[in-house]
Amino acid sequence: MSFELGDVLTLKMDLVSTTVLAGLLLLFGYWVKKKLPVFEKFCFPAAVIGGVSFSVLTLILRNTGAMNFSLDTTLQAPLMLAFFTCVGFGGSITVLKTGGKDLLIFLVCCWILAVMQNVIGTGLASVLDINPVLGVMAGGVSLVGGHGNAAAFGPEAEALGVTGATTVAVAAATYGLIVGSLSGGPVAKYLIEKFNVPIEVASNGKNTNISAKVSHEEGPITSRSFINHMVLIGIFMVCGILIATGIKKLNIPNFALPQYVGAMFVAIIFRNINDKFNLLKLDGRIIDLIQDIGLGFFLTMAIMTLKIWELADLAVPLIIILLVQTVFVFIYIRFVYWPAMGKNYDAAVMSSGATGVGLGVTATAVASMSAVCEKYNVTSYKALMIVPLCCAVFIDIVSLPAIIFFIGYFA
Repeated sequence: MSFELGDVLTLKMDLVSTTVLAGLLLLFGYWVKKKLPVFEKFCFPAAVIGGVSFSVLTLILRNTGAMNFSLDTTLQAPLMLAFFTCVGFGGSITVLKTGGKDLLIFLVCCWILAVMQNVIGTGLASVLDINPVLGVMAGGVSLVGGHGNAAAFGPEAEALGVTGATTVAVAAATYGLIVGSLSGGPVAKYLIEKFNVPIEVASNGKNTNISAKVSHEEGPITSRSFINHMVLIGIFMVCGILIATGIKKLNIPNFALPQYVGAMFVAIIFRNINDKFNLLKLDGRIIDLIQDIGLGFFLTMAIMTLKIWELADLAVPLIIILLVQTVFVFIYIRFVYWPAMGKNYDAAVMSSGATGVGLGVTATAVASMSAVCEKYNVTSYKALMIVPLCCAVFIDIVSLPAIIFFIGYFA
């Protein structure tokens, strides 16, 4: 950690100090939830509270010319990979079978949303007398697509003569990430309380308790057992990286498999083989512990590095577009996702995750769902499997071609 003198004093934080800062912000988030019950009541994730707080501080210091930060978030990717690998251990055949039909329904809803965001964006852009392609940037590119698509499609649109496309796309993605992070929990709480939803997961139309991913052993957790689980999860993480790299080399048009999805699939396969042949003795407490740590740290790092000041670069017409898009997502969740998924506890958790589909990214969707499950002390493994799969992989089957079509048509 060091200071650099220039036009503005910059604090450069290395990997260790950045990780410690993320941990402090995460603890701050838990402290705020404890001291201010409203945050607990509305299921705000502690990582979001801590991360947004630092992002706001960064904005203030930057705008006053007091200080800038340079952070090393190298650990963010492996922590995310570890989290989704642990999620994969929840993918027993029983749970996946119960989610088969729901996965398809949820996916179709996501596809419709991806197309509608582009329709809304281009329509409003035309009415507000700005380039319709900027409406795409503030639609499916940045909201369903997130920062990855914003960084990819922005330069392509600018190459077609659309000035400011990248800035608009990245700023809109930042807006979506913040709003998606803050709204997922309240959405689920509203649905659960309005419809008096029983706090229990469902299987094949019957209420059951799928509460354990693997056995939860008795007695203390030893260093040896913890290391055994860490190494196993590490092996699956490496497998996920290799699978994603191999698929990338195939150069399949409009398709890329994120590393964490590959790792999650490997964990799912191992979980079911292990259930059948009892190859290894797994302790669900350790897997849950690693999962919680991974989620808390990687999401805090992702949010604390947000450049909120990019939102100030949005012109009034684009702010109007984003506000309309936000209202549409909430209406769509209430009247499409919620009834389509069955109006039960699983549906409420998935509806909270749908804010991540429509506004944020997979990480915000999972964080919102995890916060809801933590509040009600019942984990919807169906939701934790369906939403990341739809967000990370299958939604691109329709969303990417739709983006390409809209950009090409209006450019």
